[in-house]
Parts: sequence; C-alpha cells; structure tokens
Amino acid sequence: MRVLRKGAAARPIHHLSAAGVTLGTDHTDADGIPLDRILVGDCVAEMSKLPAASVDVIFADPPYNLQLEGALRRPDQSLVAGVDDAWDQFDSFEAKDAFTRAWLIASRRQLKPNGTIWVIGSYHNIFRVGTILQDQGYWILNDIIWRKMNPMPNFKGRRFQNAHETLIWAARSQEGKKYTFNYDAMKTFNEDLQMRSDWMTPICTGLERIKDDDGAKLHPTQKPESLLYRVMIASTAPGDVVLDPFFGTGTTGAVARRLGRHFIGVERDPIYAQAAADRIAAVEPARPESLELMRSKKAEARIPFGSLLEAGLVTAGELLSDARGRLTAVVRADGSLDAKGTVGSIHRVGAAVQALDACNGWVFWHVMRNGKRVLIDDLRKQMRTPDAA
Repeated sequence: MRVLRKGAAARPIHHLSAAGVTLGTDHTDADGIPLDRILVGDCVAEMSKLPAASVDVIFADPPYNLQLEGALRRPDQSLVAGVDDAWDQFDSFEAKDAFTRAWLIASRRQLKPNGTIWVIGSYHNIFRVGTILQDQGYWILNDIIWRKMNPMPNFKGRRFQNAHETLIWAARSQEGKKYTFNYDAMKTFNEDLQMRSDWMTPICTGLERIKDDDGAKLHPTQKPESLLYRVMIASTAPGDVVLDPFFGTGTTGAVARRLGRHFIGVERDPIYAQAAADRIAAVEPARPESLELMRSKKAEARIPFGSLLEAGLVTAGELLSDARGRLTAVVRADGSLDAKGTVGSIHRVGAAVQALDACNGWVFWHVMRNGKRVLIDDLRKQMRTPDAA
C-alpha cells in the first residue's frame, strides 16, 4: 500500500461504498448509526453526534504521552523512529488526565448497558487511565498483558527492556452483568485450555505495517491484527458494533470487516483515515457460516422436556430407555416419567433407576426412532436448530 508521508498534502477523502467503507457524513443505518464508517474529526466531538448506547464494544488505543527527551539512537548511532508526533504530546499530566476524562465520558455514553471497553497502553499512561475508568463508574473485568514476541531493545541499557503493554477490559458499570465473553470459544482457540490473561503475539511488522511513499512506517504505534482478532473473538459476536475513537490506520476496522463485525472509526488525521479506508476496502470478509462461535450448554436457550411433548417429538405413553434398553420408563402427559412406580423428572427418575444421587436425563434417556435408539438430547437440539431437523 502506497500512501502519502506525514506532512504531505492530503488526498481527497473519497467514498468506497462498494467495499462497505465510507468516509464522510451521508450514510447511516435506520437508527442513525454510521456503520462501517470512518469519521474524520476529534473523537469527543464526533462521538457526541452519535446516538447514545449504540455500540457493543469500544477498543481504544489513546496517545501514550511517551515524554521522550531528545533523539533515541541505536549503538551504531542510527536514529530510532520513535513516537514524536504532536498528537502524543501533552503539556502536563493534568492536561493528559483532562483529555482522558473527556473521551472516557464520551465512550461511556456510547456503550450499550452491557457493553465493554478495551483500553491499551504502556506504563506511561495505563495506570492513570485505570484510575479514571474506575472514578467514572466503569467496572474492570481483567487486565491483559500483551507480551511482545519481538519487542524493541532498550538501547541505552539503563532500564529493563519494555516487552509488554497492558490492556484493561472493563464493563460499562458493575450492573452490566450480561456483557459478552465467549469463554468456550477462547478455550477452543487455546487448544482446550482456559485462555489466560497474558497474551503473546508479535508487534506489527512486515507486510502488515503500512508505509508511506518513502518506505517509512506511516503510523508509529500501529497495532497488529492478531491482537484485535483475539479481542473481538473474546468479547463480540458477529454483527456487533465496535467503536474505535483513535482509529489510526484502521486495524480495528480491518479485523472487524474480516470477522463480520461492524465498526465505527474516529480519526482526526485525514492521511491516517485515507490509509485506513484503503486498507479496509482490500479486506476479504470471512464467509458468514465460518463465524459461528463455540457456546456452552449454559448459553443455549432452556428447553424443558415438556416442550418435546408439545412439539410432538415425544408422545405421552412412549417408552424411554437407557442406551442398552435395559432400564425403561414411560412418558406421562405432563412430562414426568414413570419407572414402575417411581415418578418424577427425567433427571430424578434417571438417577433412581441407576441407584445414583444425580443424573443428567438428557444424555441418559433414549427413544426408538426408525429402529435405532436416539438420545432425547438430540431431539432437543432439533428444537434449537429447526432448520437442521
């Protein structure tokens, strides 16, 4: 991707409606939400124009306020391309805190009641951000350590090598108990091990890094898509709206488009915004059927055994049995079972006929269908996915 270098005259911001990515202010959905759009302007001002409680997740990569003093050079005296842009500089901690309060207030207004926010930062800013988050009523769920596989060395040798950044994941409030967390999907993602709060991925390098016409990196703190991929798999569902108030070169938008999520990006620099638009337009979305996530039994709709009788999948008077047909019970019209005088639910009677304290009746009892024993749990699955029946 070839883009203008920073400081050059900006190209006209154009619309890319064929790719689902637009820049401007002329396209919104039925609720007035500008889906899959990059809004060019100040994040607080642009968010104030959006409908309240309109986004599911916010991913924020705010200025770090790195406080660099002078040029940083390698041992061979070559210059390190550090972060010296004006947008990362503040006159004081007080000024930085005021800015943080303003965009976090605006962000909280945008989140749905059960929405969550991710904020990434380094030791320069993340602790102050965390305090302000809590002061404003956000409820911190996790702090994630992004351990970089290929961090930049500490060339002066006067400190430990900075090999990680911190992500704070927080709910809009303590009352927001129904936030999205795809626990089973993340466990599957991690080879059936519970996903931990320390993530190891590389920094953004190679072909993923967006360069200007001179071959220099366009944005000094471009985040890797692997990091946003994990964030979205963990805390969003297909069709959710993800807002990024510091959009930069569009990593959030690129991953959202790839994973079937909607995005809203806010970026005040038109050159970054243009690069983001070009980048996102080139993304090939995944096929919808590939975006289904692993879900636990607890997350599925509750279907009582009696519903199978209502649907005609099981009939009163029908005989249920174990897998070998040795233990049996008769289905009654109210959904209870009768096993030679022992009457109760599929679970209670299943336990009784086995002389056990407990039993999951759904995976114990079978019915005969076309000469084969079929688990009643398979009949329940038909009710949850009727098209598959």
